[in-house]
Amino acid sequence: MTVSAEPAIAVIVSTYERPDALDAVLRSLDDQTYRRFEVVVADDGSGPGTSALVARRAEELGFRVRHVWQEDCGYRLAGIRNRAAAETDREYFVFLDGDCVVRPDFLRRHARLAEPGHFVRGSRVRLDPKLSGTALQRGLPVHRWGTWRWLVERLRGRLDRFTPLLRVPLGPLRRASPRQWRGVKGCNLAVWRTDFLAVNGFDEGYEGWGFEDNDLVVRLIRHGARRKEGRYAVPVLHLWHEERPPDPASRERFERRLRSDVTRAERGIDRYD
Repeated sequence: MTVSAEPAIAVIVSTYERPDALDAVLRSLDDQTYRRFEVVVADDGSGPGTSALVARRAEELGFRVRHVWQEDCGYRLAGIRNRAAAETDREYFVFLDGDCVVRPDFLRRHARLAEPGHFVRGSRVRLDPKLSGTALQRGLPVHRWGTWRWLVERLRGRLDRFTPLLRVPLGPLRRASPRQWRGVKGCNLAVWRTDFLAVNGFDEGYEGWGFEDNDLVVRLIRHGARRKEGRYAVPVLHLWHEERPPDPASRERFERRLRSDVTRAERGIDRYD
């Protein structure tokens, strides 16, 4: 595949009924040092507050932002991500959750890690409820905070980890686990458009919480794409929310996937051609 040195990126930001967090994410994207990107908000059925926010911010932000919405019929993250991906012609997708704030060099570092035939697994640092609430209520630009400030917050117990925020050149170690699907999270995942289309995107058979991102990565690996580690390069700052247990039906579906040799999703992005 022939690609540019600086790929044109579509940041696909998934959201549901959390406009305050989405606003923080959009503001952090507006501070990116890398500018060859657009944003597609993948909205899984939010009310008018989210559409109003996106419309307002679209007039103010220094990048193109679009809002792709589907009716609220329960958890259908796979479907709205596919719909959003079908709305862009950018060559490289960065999937991001609408409660994951990014630092100013996030997209520049993702662009540098982009390599044909590879997907990139990013890491995350989770903020506690108090720091998350304060950041949203006061509009704190936490994405601009430096390493020392985050070390202080870690010592205060306000984030679960500190080391992912460090910058470490891993070199060839970034390709040390090319066929490992474990540990990949859809809240920070980069994949080439061509590879995504080759496996027909996310499997929309997942209509409960969990495993649609693992399923995608398993099929990408079967397709021939290899994992590249984004640790110590592209962390996200995950604003707190209550954790929910994985849906048993989704777990069972993924376990069946592991026992199969399927590469293409039966219900995938080709539904939106």
